[in-house]
Amino acid sequence: MKTAVEELSPTRVKLTVEVPFDELRPSMDAAYKKVAQQVRVPGFRPGKVPARIIEQRFGRAVVLEETLNDAVPKLYGQAVDEVDVFPVSQPDIEVTRIDDGEQIEFTAEVDIRPNFEVPDYAGLEVTVDSAEVSDEDVDSQLDALRQRFATLTGVERAAASGDFVVMDLRAEINGENIEEQQANEVSYEVGAGSVLQGLDDALEGMSAGEEKSFKTELVGGENAGEEADVIISVKSVKEKVLPELDDEFAQLASEFDTLDELKNSIREQARRNKLIDQVVQARENALDAVLEKIDIPLPDSALKAEVDARKHNLDHQVAESGLSRDAFFRLYQTTEEERFAEFETNSARAIKVGFVLDKIVKAEELGVSEQELTNFVVRRAMEMGVQPNELAKHLADNDQLTLAMVEIVRDKAKSVLGDAAKVVDSDGNEVDLKAIYTEINGAEPVEEEDESSAEKADDADGKAEA
Repeated sequence: MKTAVEELSPTRVKLTVEVPFDELRPSMDAAYKKVAQQVRVPGFRPGKVPARIIEQRFGRAVVLEETLNDAVPKLYGQAVDEVDVFPVSQPDIEVTRIDDGEQIEFTAEVDIRPNFEVPDYAGLEVTVDSAEVSDEDVDSQLDALRQRFATLTGVERAAASGDFVVMDLRAEINGENIEEQQANEVSYEVGAGSVLQGLDDALEGMSAGEEKSFKTELVGGENAGEEADVIISVKSVKEKVLPELDDEFAQLASEFDTLDELKNSIREQARRNKLIDQVVQARENALDAVLEKIDIPLPDSALKAEVDARKHNLDHQVAESGLSRDAFFRLYQTTEEERFAEFETNSARAIKVGFVLDKIVKAEELGVSEQELTNFVVRRAMEMGVQPNELAKHLADNDQLTLAMVEIVRDKAKSVLGDAAKVVDSDGNEVDLKAIYTEINGAEPVEEEDESSAEKADDADGKAEA
């Protein structure tokens, strides 16, 4: 097989592949067997029709077509490996010549990862947040813990922001009650920011036993987007009462006997979280520093596919929410146009990040061990609330194990970037990532699950575990 490469643009190439007929022999043999199974010829059992009879009855073109359908995708894959290009889209393949018995020729146009060099990342200077824990940090987490143990007490006064009300709701359009737009005994925090515009304003100043109506646009159901009269009937008003900060609270909210012990534990956990944040920031900021040094042209097809995938996920989220599209975006205090603009920016960055990390993976000869893959599956299964064996089977059945391994080695490449950087905190102090590894994991690099916990862990959970 002979392959020639023509560069159509920095992100697209055309491969011209010439293949001797001898290399088509396995696919041609398979084609004869397949056609023989499909045709019916008197005097021959299915699958037993000789090749010469197939050609006499149905023509050689039928066999050649089946042969090429089987062979060309495989030959394309071999050609890609031979010329060392990295496709990022499905190829446009055209068979341009068939010299029966001698050779075939086909072309394949495909978008590729552009050629670029990763700049030297040793000693890149990056800045991360300080790991010093302030009294305000401790107080903030203590307050979050108090919120978890707050109680609601009934009050004989009008509702104010931060109070909880129990209410009945119903909606009417032109005086006609909308059955699906009513609910009883709904508990709601005044000022929480309901997607039902006007609800918070209407509730403030209402007392138990009072009823009020206001006009608003319905956000769900068959009448979503229509203006309606919403009638509120307040059943009760309750205020949130936070527990006193004392030893009794420490015993209630944790394993500790005194408030001082609880504070010390919170301070230590906060410091650990900030150290983990420093590792995550060092890796991300080092990656950003590398990206700033290079200009990478992006394949249009890859960018479109990434943006379309994000739009599809957004459509799914809107549908799952049960809200109208306008109400959904109001809930997240954004607009569809703003979200789409974010998709364009974030998709472009995600593609560039993948290109850069893949280059580092190759340069550093990073790989994935069986134990690392197992650990990855176990972590993901815990996050998803499924059994590891179930997730492993799902990944294998859907050919997603390769994607999992790509994610693992890209995380390793981020670690390489962070470890190679010169890291200082916002106060100008040098940050030793290896010392952080030693303190947190016993000299092992911070794992992805630690990064996730640093980014997503609930402050209160961290305090309770401390």
